[in-house]
Amino acid sequence: MVEILPQNKSFNVPTGSDLLYDDEIIVIVDDSPEIILLLESYLKRQNIPVAKAVDDEELRYLFDNEKVALILLDIGLPGKSGMEILSELVPKYPDLGIIMVTGTTDIQTALDCLRNGADDYLTKPVIPKEFNHTLHQTLKKRRLAIENRIFQRQLEATNFRMQFLHNLNLKMNTAYLNVLELDSVLQTILAGITSEEGLKFNRSFLALYDEQGETLCGKLAIGPSSREEASDLWQTIKAKNLDLHAIISGIVDNTIDTDTQVNRIARALKIPADRQDHILIASTLQRKSILVKDGLAEGFDIPDDLLKLLKEEDFVVVPLFSPSRSLGVIIADNFVTRSEITANDVIALEIFANQASLAIEHSHLYRDMNAKIHELEQVTEELEKNKDMLIEAERYSTIGYISAQLVHAIRNPLTSLGGTARLLLRRTQEDTTRKFLEIMAEETTKIEETLENLFKFAEDIGLEKQPQSITTALQESLTVFYTAFKKRDIQLELALPPEDIVVNIDAVKMRKVFMYLIRNGVEAMESGGKLKVELFREKGGTTIIFADSGSTISAEESPNPSNPLYATKTYGTGLGFTLVEQILEQHGASFSLQSTAPHGMVASIHFPADQHIP
Repeated sequence: MVEILPQNKSFNVPTGSDLLYDDEIIVIVDDSPEIILLLESYLKRQNIPVAKAVDDEELRYLFDNEKVALILLDIGLPGKSGMEILSELVPKYPDLGIIMVTGTTDIQTALDCLRNGADDYLTKPVIPKEFNHTLHQTLKKRRLAIENRIFQRQLEATNFRMQFLHNLNLKMNTAYLNVLELDSVLQTILAGITSEEGLKFNRSFLALYDEQGETLCGKLAIGPSSREEASDLWQTIKAKNLDLHAIISGIVDNTIDTDTQVNRIARALKIPADRQDHILIASTLQRKSILVKDGLAEGFDIPDDLLKLLKEEDFVVVPLFSPSRSLGVIIADNFVTRSEITANDVIALEIFANQASLAIEHSHLYRDMNAKIHELEQVTEELEKNKDMLIEAERYSTIGYISAQLVHAIRNPLTSLGGTARLLLRRTQEDTTRKFLEIMAEETTKIEETLENLFKFAEDIGLEKQPQSITTALQESLTVFYTAFKKRDIQLELALPPEDIVVNIDAVKMRKVFMYLIRNGVEAMESGGKLKVELFREKGGTTIIFADSGSTISAEESPNPSNPLYATKTYGTGLGFTLVEQILEQHGASFSLQSTAPHGMVASIHFPADQHIP
């Protein structure tokens, strides 16, 4: 017979809120209505939620419909005995607290109950103090066991994340990342965000700015496309006992299927960078994580098109950035489980985002380094190819200058001398005098022919014209001066048309023209400046402009057709303009040189439309 517990007596029994989780109950399993009534009354006075069952069938119903934390199980039940029920419950419900209650005081029975998995043993009549102590200790032990297991899992997860991040750091610290390696690392990071051993988010999306920084574009994603797919996926993972390492290995070996629903969602993300009010752009600009709940985030407007695209109103946006630039964002949600995203979840996601930022920055460094190496290789190659051309161009310029000066200085008096000798030769009949005059006229003719040949040599540059890309010739010429641009702090502004322009030219001679004009511009900017090179095609033909911001000369001093060899200190020796004009004249192109206020010179070359090759 169970002793009736006095109504006015207070026991130090912990409340349900202290030892039970939400919605959990205690079940009394006994075939005696009096015992059930007494124990139920006692537990309710202690604010502990309670239910009752008289046999195995009612108990099963309670387990199917309630969260049972502890049962007070009578051994002598009708039908299945308490010992039989105990042997079934222990393996099936490892977190269940079980206190056996019986009217016998047999020590062997008590030991059998404990050996079979019961937490404690009480005899009837129940002594209040003993009942209180046993109940309290059993619930406390149960809660400690559950919390210990939870903490153990969290510790294991934290340890795994640390190893996971450590391995990522090792990979990124030992080498730069090319495009394929970057994709592999980013896929691995997204897998870590969504895995059970990682952050346990259901889906994660990655969006990055394009190379111009003008558009934020979705790149890739990981996660189920639907709740049904998630259920199948998790069952497969559980059945195959796959851990994060196995999942990551599968991703690296096979790469992510880019045709899944989540990847189609990712690819649909295209947001102009100037939409600073958009939550994704705002997150990158402010370098701030933003948590969205029920489609709202304090201080931010959430675009309807983003909510419709994600089909989810609860998600977190974490920015990706390096010290020098914004890179993109990671979006994560619990699309399937509907679990709440906590502040701790956001902090953990930021750690993974830092790794993604580091990987992306390493890839950018790798790309920039390769571009610089390729650029330097091109410079070296072009310098090697064109060093003799530069020397030859200057040699031709010098020869042209000397030849023109000789012709100009000698031709006029020599012509007068030869003409006078020939005139006297016709008027005199004296043999000796005629003999001397004939020698003078003959030698004068020889000198005139020599001067003419010298002038023709300066003029004749032997073009070998054929259809050539003038765009390529211009780019190759600029490459030669890469080091000079860097050394003199000259900013090159190059404007080329999207299509290649082919003109009937001698590419070697045309590069001489380009290099001479570029060199003059460089020499005019000793303290740095800007060289603008523009190539464009119009109805009248093709025009190339070389505009520098160096010192200028007056219009009267500028080289012109009547004085093509004029030289100034600002514009080098000026000798090459003869060669420039001769080459362009042979190509049927026109050339002009003008000063611009307040600084700089503009050299312009124009090829007529009939020189173009379709």
